[in-house]
Amino acid sequence: MTLRERAQRLLTFRNLRTRFTVLYMGLFALALVLSAVAVATAVTSSARRMVSDEMTSAGAVYGQLWASRSAQLRQGAAVLAQDYGFREAVATDDAPTVRSALENLRTRQGVDGALILGVDGYAASAGINPDDAALDTLFKGLDSGGVDSGVLSIGGQPFRVVAAPVNAPVLIGWVVFAERLDAAQMRNLEQLSAIPLTAAVVTTRTTTPSDGLPVTVQTDEGPSMQLAHILPGFDPAVRPALLLTYPLHRAMKPYQALFLWLIAIGAAGLAVLMAGTWVLSRGLTRPITALDEAVHRLQKGEYVEAPVTSGDEIGRLAASFNAMVGDLRDRESRLTHMALHDQETGLPNRLALERQAGGHAEAWVILFGVDRFEVVRNAIGYDSMARLLATLGARLSALAEGAPLARVGAGALGLIIVARNKTEALEAAERLAGAAQAPIEVNGAPVDITLTAGVAGHGAAGSDLSSPVDRAAIALDQARAMRRPSAAFDEAAYGDPGDNLSLISELMTALNEGEVSLAYQPKYDFRAEGITGVEALMRWTHPRRGMVSPDLFIGMAEETGHIRPLTEWAIRRAIADQKTMAAAGHALIVSVNISGRLLSDESFAEFALNEVATSGADLCFEITETAVMDNPDMALRIVDRFADAGICVSLDDYGSGLSSLTYLKRIRADELKIDKSFILGLDDSSRDALLVKSTIDLAHGLGLKVTAEGVETPTALALLRGMGCDLAQGYLIGRPVPMAALLDRLAAPAEDAQAAVG
Repeated sequence: MTLRERAQRLLTFRNLRTRFTVLYMGLFALALVLSAVAVATAVTSSARRMVSDEMTSAGAVYGQLWASRSAQLRQGAAVLAQDYGFREAVATDDAPTVRSALENLRTRQGVDGALILGVDGYAASAGINPDDAALDTLFKGLDSGGVDSGVLSIGGQPFRVVAAPVNAPVLIGWVVFAERLDAAQMRNLEQLSAIPLTAAVVTTRTTTPSDGLPVTVQTDEGPSMQLAHILPGFDPAVRPALLLTYPLHRAMKPYQALFLWLIAIGAAGLAVLMAGTWVLSRGLTRPITALDEAVHRLQKGEYVEAPVTSGDEIGRLAASFNAMVGDLRDRESRLTHMALHDQETGLPNRLALERQAGGHAEAWVILFGVDRFEVVRNAIGYDSMARLLATLGARLSALAEGAPLARVGAGALGLIIVARNKTEALEAAERLAGAAQAPIEVNGAPVDITLTAGVAGHGAAGSDLSSPVDRAAIALDQARAMRRPSAAFDEAAYGDPGDNLSLISELMTALNEGEVSLAYQPKYDFRAEGITGVEALMRWTHPRRGMVSPDLFIGMAEETGHIRPLTEWAIRRAIADQKTMAAAGHALIVSVNISGRLLSDESFAEFALNEVATSGADLCFEITETAVMDNPDMALRIVDRFADAGICVSLDDYGSGLSSLTYLKRIRADELKIDKSFILGLDDSSRDALLVKSTIDLAHGLGLKVTAEGVETPTALALLRGMGCDLAQGYLIGRPVPMAALLDRLAAPAEDAQAAVG
């Protein structure tokens, strides 16, 4: 895991912890705010109710005090108004006596002013000097008979005014007491309240608040509660009132400590919650982080388990993850075992052997192939063969000092040894193969086995075939091809398969470009003592590679399906060349090789028959005896069609394969060609001579002509003549040559031709 990836995941889970913390803190803060709002609302409501109640009570008290004081002043005024002397003084307009009586009574009553107001407009005062407007308002109010006490504005200041009528015996005026409603008077009233109210008498021509109902208003001190107690007045247009004011912040001041404690408790709770939430979220995210780390390591192929720190859901999730990891580990172990072992024998397989080979310079791979594997397997059965291979593997491993042994192919076992060079590796392979070839008991019966070994080391860097196992497998095939018990990989003999494979794609182009041609090898007739036929052999002159071996490109053409167009071209070319030879005065039979793969192709047979019938050519089709073994019924039917059409059929390479007298009897052939492997040994081997003589006699007995291939010495030619062979073919007779060279050879004097064959 890179540092950046680790940092990103750490940041992710830190963000998760932060989100947890912020979420819980947010919820707590919301609850705290709601609680604070509820408390503040309750406290405020309680304070408002308390203030409202106090103000209502204070208003009621002020009303009673107003009424009581007014009654007291009215009584004092009434006493003076009923005094006989005072009434006489008023009636006689004795001003000094009136003022003296008024001053004396003002002093006793403790009022600011006293006056006598006559119905005729006479006025005398003591302590105050009311202006005409005030006297006029007072007179109107008293004269109306509706008010005898109330608030009167004198000189711009409010006064409490109480009047008593003076009757002599009719109304002649009023004795009036005036008491200034100033700040000192209001302070006296304020001190009577349980709360520090602010009292003031207001006279206004606007509408005042409802009488006795506290309301909330905005003042210079902020939100305040006000209660207006309506007072009587002498001016109908003016509504005087006693206005009680109490700022709400004063009501809330006793609760400030409570609010501070609530804030402190909330902050402390928030801090504790933040710490607790952080610890809790860390406890939650730590196992999640560990689980995430384990998942990422599992994604990279590491089998790690997450720690189980609790029994809750996260703990159970971690336990389930660990169980899954265990199952995956076991499953991968089983899959790895299956991928690296053979299912039939339980031995390690090819992949395991390749991994074991590694890059050790002195490591050599030895593959042991069980000869006649299919024959033995078919005889004892698949299960028994698997047990035989397992037993053989254990034997080879023990002989190789415990070296692990693997099953590389159906009948191939391989192991790795350490050797200094190829010679030492080959010696070890032959020694192990020889020691392991003892019979193996299977199902209570001994089974004889023979082994062939292939040895190979690592290929050169950049080689197309660098795997030592592949090289050893090819070495095993090379050993079997050479009929040797063991062989080391021969890179020169193996060639370049990749380069050779590209020839197939170039072959069809070569036909069109004239790179492919036919070379003709003459066939000598012992009885006619001359050349009576030729075999057409295909040659390819590559512009870059030069001469390409026929065994190489014809074999690949058979494997890839290109053999048919190649053979069709050869038949057409042979027919054309036969006409050229006939025009030159040489009536020769031309033999063309037919691949066994084409003997089951009805459409090819139609083509060949049509070409021969159309041209009237005298051709001989050479086939191998093994060509009819894959699909014998179809092959024999096509051969019969060739014979019915008058086309000579020749059995090529007789004796090189598993010759069967049954097929020899069934095939309608005209000629039998003995393989050159028997002819080349005629000079030195009496055994080969006996086999050749018996084959010639057998063929003649079946009515077949005999052609001997590979005649290279006069001795062999003489022996064949003596054995009654019909035709001879080989380098002694003539090498394969192009058409022009063949015509020159045929045009040579008969004596020269006869001298060439002795």
